[in-house]
Amino acid sequence: MASRYLLGFDVGSSSVKASLVDADTGKCKASAFFPECEAPILAVKAGWAEQDPQMWWNNAKLSLAKVMADSGAKSDEIAAIGISYQMHGLVCVDENLDVLRPSIIWCDSRAVPYGEKAFRDLGQEHCLSHLLNSPGNFTAAKLAWIKENEPELYGRIHKIMLPGDYIAMRLSGAPNTTVSGLSEGMFWDFKEGKVSDSLMSYYGFDASVISDIVPTFSVQSRVSAAAAAETGLKEGTPITYRAGDQPNNALSLNVFNPGEIASTAGTSGVVYGVLGDINYDKKSRVNTFAHVNHMEEQTRLGVLLCINGTGILNAWVRRTVAPEGIGYAEMNNLAEQVSIGSDGVTVIPFGNGAERVLENKEVGCSVSGINFNKHGKGHIIRAAQEGIVFSFCYGMEIMQQMGMDIRKIHAGKANMFLSPLFRDTLAGVSGATIELYDTDGSVGAAKGAGIGAGIYKDNNEAFATLDKLEVIEPDEAHRSEYLQAYSRWKETLNRIHNV
Repeated sequence: MASRYLLGFDVGSSSVKASLVDADTGKCKASAFFPECEAPILAVKAGWAEQDPQMWWNNAKLSLAKVMADSGAKSDEIAAIGISYQMHGLVCVDENLDVLRPSIIWCDSRAVPYGEKAFRDLGQEHCLSHLLNSPGNFTAAKLAWIKENEPELYGRIHKIMLPGDYIAMRLSGAPNTTVSGLSEGMFWDFKEGKVSDSLMSYYGFDASVISDIVPTFSVQSRVSAAAAAETGLKEGTPITYRAGDQPNNALSLNVFNPGEIASTAGTSGVVYGVLGDINYDKKSRVNTFAHVNHMEEQTRLGVLLCINGTGILNAWVRRTVAPEGIGYAEMNNLAEQVSIGSDGVTVIPFGNGAERVLENKEVGCSVSGINFNKHGKGHIIRAAQEGIVFSFCYGMEIMQQMGMDIRKIHAGKANMFLSPLFRDTLAGVSGATIELYDTDGSVGAAKGAGIGAGIYKDNNEAFATLDKLEVIEPDEAHRSEYLQAYSRWKETLNRIHNV
């Protein structure tokens, strides 16, 4: 039988990764990413962050060329293409589909005042009940910044798009987008089930700048003759899936149904849960977007909690507190010699900027409860990891208040999830089972493409071969100790920061 492959791209701000997955075995045949060092981010002014979309396209082509060479696959064996991408970026193109300016990417903060003003003027209740979020610093607010500050350029805009929409357009020549993408940009009205008239009218945007809407899983477009000549792909190859990096990470971990959770814990940490009813946090402490399988007849929302002070705190502790020269595994061994609750030491881990979960307060990191006669490095190391876990659980309580029943957490076995202490504490406090998998965003995008192309009948078939590496069950024997430590952490947070 001839080979069938699925191609997935993951367009990040540091690199573009491509993976080729065998459609029949579900196994990754080859992966590559470019650049091999971190891609540059342009910061013309403080708080700005831009990237050239052409750079993404160039790196996508380099990654594709390497996976094709490494795998020996032929272009006519690729059955479908899927795309994952960095969320909330803004790409503007003219009538010739040429990029007008560098993309304003997710971590650019210049549009914050534009989103905050819209939140006040349109009204908190209206924004939350229709958009499920504050307009904040999302794509729509970034376009408002361009409209006011670059009016000549704004007048030449034919279409706006997200980073993944841009890569799909370069592959096909056809600009289009998804409901999931529009929701992450704050353009989608969940109450009306269409592009938000109120937000478009408020900012003075013409409806024509929004590209055609295609389903997340579908033949969205096909590789054009021009792109085939440029990339070596076969003309007509279908592009059948697209999603932002956090919804796609959830898909990669087979998180599709209400109550299921996907989590990552790198420099910052994310908890992304699926909700089966339209709801929102009245204080906008978490963000809510359309999940990959959200449809008019099936509500599936992704509720996104982001904790800035995650792996960055653990790295800081290794550099400044742990004995010089030791690695993370040795650091974990030191921490595990300390009992649950760190003998009364508490770390509030919010030292990496304002936290949305704290209503955008910048409270900083603090350490309390130290007794000079009994506490040492191990206590601080453990308290730091516990503090990170407790911040996750603090946000998960908000998700539970929105109606989410959290019983299982899916995660890749990477970053903080490599720490047994971190995993055991998260399971112990939340009461949820943690399942660790071997996957990544580009492999997930490839399997999403398989669903969109009809090669897989559903997500369960697509992810039947997903490698489950480890299962961590809550330690019921020590549950009360975990909960007591978490309660003390919350009391400390409230006492010090009035949160």
